[in-house]
Amino acid sequence: MLNQLYLTQIPMITLNRFFAFASIGLLLVSCSATHQLTMSAVDPAPVHIASDVQHIGIINRSLPAEGNSGIDTIDKILSAEGKNLDKDGAEAAIASVKSELQRLQRFDKVAVIKDIPEIKKGLGVLPASLSWDQVDKICKENDVDVLFSLAFYDTDTKASVKATEMDLPNPVGIKAKVPAVAITLRTQIQNGWRIYDPATKIILDEYSFNNNLVSSGSGINPMKAVKTIMNRKEKVVETSSHIGDYYAKRITPRSRRVKRDYFVKGTNNFEIAMRRAQTGKWNSAAELWEKEVSNPDGKIAGRACYNMAIINEINGDLNKALDWAQRSYSDYNIKEALSYVRILKYRMSQKRKLDKQLGK
Repeated sequence: MLNQLYLTQIPMITLNRFFAFASIGLLLVSCSATHQLTMSAVDPAPVHIASDVQHIGIINRSLPAEGNSGIDTIDKILSAEGKNLDKDGAEAAIASVKSELQRLQRFDKVAVIKDIPEIKKGLGVLPASLSWDQVDKICKENDVDVLFSLAFYDTDTKASVKATEMDLPNPVGIKAKVPAVAITLRTQIQNGWRIYDPATKIILDEYSFNNNLVSSGSGINPMKAVKTIMNRKEKVVETSSHIGDYYAKRITPRSRRVKRDYFVKGTNNFEIAMRRAQTGKWNSAAELWEKEVSNPDGKIAGRACYNMAIINEINGDLNKALDWAQRSYSDYNIKEALSYVRILKYRMSQKRKLDKQLGK
């Protein structure tokens, strides 16, 4: 009722002005000069391994060293599902790296190298890199060319407790509310990796990242509450498998979707080309855009040049795309073309890296 009364007291001229602005907003949306498309782009692998590398070794440096027993003991207390949580998680990550590298079918040999006690450090931070003498020795003794190292792996668990109530049956079988505690365990999986190439004496990659898991339960006391938290260890192991899979994929090129805007307003040819593009006939649409690149109206010609850059990027010719985008900006001052020039130059630099990785 108050809202209705308020509306009735708004002057008619104010309402008219409001609806006029609303109509203009709708008109601007419906008359947008551009439409958006998505296309696939392939980026080079974050980590490049030479094509002549055929034997891969994987080592685990995350196992506790003798001098770190105090830290490991604290971790065991915080890890509610047992002392092997870190060990099992690290082994799951290692196994997943091996599995993914084998799945790529690029290497003749992928081996997990065990029982090298002198390399184990066990701290929840990235340790100093191995010496090249150590790397050479490990590689020669195990007939591998490149060494993947899980440099550290650590689960850090924080517990928070709050008072609550829960239903429990009394001696006669009737449920009654009793004081209880709710516990939440937040587990952060910290891990770091290195890849050593003894032939070039270069660390090809050094990468650390974290993953987080949250588990909760309730009971009449904190220990009972912890026991109600099911499958936390399984979740840690599963997440660690995903970690290994993700890390192994850093040596492969990555496909992603990118967004581009293209012009659909200006002349009848732009309108027809828009409809052709909407049905997937991009080259047919480009035939109409090309007719407008010499239009006496500079704005229309510039938009046509911009769209010609788009079709060439779609067709994979980045050099021609760049030429058209530069022409659109330099000759006709189409503002959108300047940022597009930067995008195309970046894509070209990425393509050069990709071609080098693929031996082209």
